[in-house]
Amino acid sequence: MLFAVEGEHNPILPIPQEIIVGLVAFALLCVVLMKFVFPRMEATFAARVEAIEGGIRKAEEAQAEANQLLEQYKAQLAEARTEAARIRDEAHADAVGIRDDILAKAREESDRIIAAGKEQLQAERQSIVRELRADLGQHAVDLAGKIVGEALADEARRSGTVERFLDEMDSQAGAGVAAAPPGSAGRTS
Repeated sequence: MLFAVEGEHNPILPIPQEIIVGLVAFALLCVVLMKFVFPRMEATFAARVEAIEGGIRKAEEAQAEANQLLEQYKAQLAEARTEAARIRDEAHADAVGIRDDILAKAREESDRIIAAGKEQLQAERQSIVRELRADLGQHAVDLAGKIVGEALADEARRSGTVERFLDEMDSQAGAGVAAAPPGSAGRTS
């Protein structure tokens, strides 16, 4: 009815052949898009999503591994510091022990040297005292012999007069009596 009019074409209504051709072309386009293009786009989109999610997973795994390695590093560093402090303390204790051992050995050696020196001094003192006693006794006997005019050496030795005299001098010196100055020993008896 509206189409029956030949001369006039309504610009609002499309031509029916164009509508049919447009619908067929649209259907053909939809089939091609659905059959070939959309599956490829979907595969590409899925691959892209997988790549992004895989990259995120890998980044998270790498981050977790890095955090784990960092914690291991921190633990090893703390352990190394603790070990270094322990070794330093042991070395200090060993050094103190060695120093104490060396000091003890040095004290022992010093005491031994001092004791040996004292023994040597005592032995030399006794030797000198014996020599002095013998010389003093001989001089006393000689002086007494000169004073008396006789040889008293044999009798003085027999009777131990000289030894008694020297023992008396030692006991007086030991009792706190002031000793006579040297050279006055011959005049006091």
